[in-house]
Amino acid sequence: MRKFLLTVLLFLTTSAIAIDPQPGVNFKQTKEVIATDTPGKIEVIEFFWYGCIHCFNFDPYLDKWADKLPKDIVFKRVPVIPRKDWVPMAKAYYALETLGLKHKLHEKLFDAIHKDKIVDPSSEISAINWIAVNGKKDLNEVKDAFNSFSMKSKLSNSFKMFKAAGATGVPAIIIDGRYMTSTTMAGGEKNTLQLMDYIIKNVRADKAKK
Repeated sequence: MRKFLLTVLLFLTTSAIAIDPQPGVNFKQTKEVIATDTPGKIEVIEFFWYGCIHCFNFDPYLDKWADKLPKDIVFKRVPVIPRKDWVPMAKAYYALETLGLKHKLHEKLFDAIHKDKIVDPSSEISAINWIAVNGKKDLNEVKDAFNSFSMKSKLSNSFKMFKAAGATGVPAIIIDGRYMTSTTMAGGEKNTLQLMDYIIKNVRADKAKK
């Protein structure tokens, strides 16, 4: 671990980046190693909550970054639930996946909460009604998605991942199940993307040696 952090630090400080990254300050090891679902690839996970203004601000930057990923990178979003009032929005994200509406309504749900202020992020009923209208789905179909058989398992996994990472807020980025940074740690959205790219490069190089 020390060798990796030193390698990253030396690489970053000699490269074009807006910050001078410090291990334990701008990035750190996760509390526990988080198992990834895509062997042979580098998995990047964003922990987020729809009600978080910082997640809202970061989302456009992250979307553009994700649109240009090389083939060895897999990007995923995980709606985390460190608090009970975050559960409705976690269920909303997974319901959008179930209904095939994630790409169509993910960004719009952020806007509905933070720009239009027509969805209460702590209210499941508010989210269900909004998805039904904007996704042009029957209300009962949306309710079924919120209460599907797999929902409990997804929420449980989300909770366990957040706890295992040792994260304390969102948005947080987990790289290869082992390293974590965030917009707060990196000092802004653009810095976070740069830091993610450089950590990924070092993880890639480390894997190539094995």
